[in-house]
Amino acid sequence: MDFRTIFNIVALAFLVWFIYSRFASVKGLNNLAPEQFQDAIKGKSSSVLIDVREPSEVKQGFIPGAVNIPLSQLKHRMGEIQKSDRVYLYCRSGMRSKQAARILKRNGFNELSHLQGGIMSWPGELTK
Repeated sequence: MDFRTIFNIVALAFLVWFIYSRFASVKGLNNLAPEQFQDAIKGKSSSVLIDVREPSEVKQGFIPGAVNIPLSQLKHRMGEIQKSDRVYLYCRSGMRSKQAARILKRNGFNELSHLQGGIMSWPGELTK
């Protein structure tokens, strides 16, 4: 094999790994349909609802009661979340909330749920 073939194989392997790591499910993460998510966040005292979108996206509307901790800041702001709390995550489409769950899981958070389809699938009202 020549260098070009080896490079192409390595590049393809990296691409496959990258795609898999973005779309693979997170162990222990509850994937909730919009209606399930809506029911789950009602009146839970030991839970926290986190919007992991960037502040510019949040200005377009957010789920009432949500705290904005952008995915880009999550590692530095984890201290704002109690490990004993049930954590509900959402983003625009569901991809960043899965990434946030992966980060939280690695740091000892166990009660994690996210909104499948993100805020784009949200049937309830939004606050601006």
